[in-house]
Amino acid sequence: MEAWEVKELYSLEHTLAGAFLEGFQYPWEALEKIGDLIRALGAKLDPEEYEKKGEDVWIAKDAVVFPSAYVKGPAIIGRRTEVRHGAFIRGNALVGDDAVVGNSTELKNVILFDRVQVPHYNYVGDSILGYRAHMGAGSITSNVKSDKTPVVVKTPKGDLATGRKKFGAMLGDGVEVGCGTILNPGSVVGPWTNIYPLSMVRGCVPGHSVYKKQGEVAEKREEA
Repeated sequence: MEAWEVKELYSLEHTLAGAFLEGFQYPWEALEKIGDLIRALGAKLDPEEYEKKGEDVWIAKDAVVFPSAYVKGPAIIGRRTEVRHGAFIRGNALVGDDAVVGNSTELKNVILFDRVQVPHYNYVGDSILGYRAHMGAGSITSNVKSDKTPVVVKTPKGDLATGRKKFGAMLGDGVEVGCGTILNPGSVVGPWTNIYPLSMVRGCVPGHSVYKKQGEVAEKREEA
């Protein structure tokens, strides 16, 4: 199994999309069907826990959605999740439990696992963020190449064609993205990796590492 495959990046028990994602080898293969997934999941949610608001929007009753936030369906906002002032959820967004979608953060065609934090003016598009992933203030996923050609994932074993024009980033469990970082189209970051602030990331970054800059990635030291 390769480091950029679904089962290497994510703990699938920490999302409503677990069984869905299990059906794919590579996580970006799921991007095309997020909207359909949300509609199917929403129809089965417990009405004691979730309230349907508008067309294809389900919000947990103990979630906090600030009045100035905008949520367009299909969307699910999980239990105890906070969607703060000025958040812009454009549709096809599955947001897990105990997550934070912050001020001026924009989401589009995403799966955010439980306890994900995108708390301060982030853009997350055509991306999947694993359990407890965190994006620092001003960090974004760039989801379209400047020449508008299909995105490829650059792996140590060669390029993987995705056939997708729009593809942001796949962040594994526990990834910490430093403030002001740009995740270029097709970025895949392995679990429990730290990205230095103001980084420009491209290709695959191994798990359990520290990304300092392109070409300088250190293995994390074991804690005593």
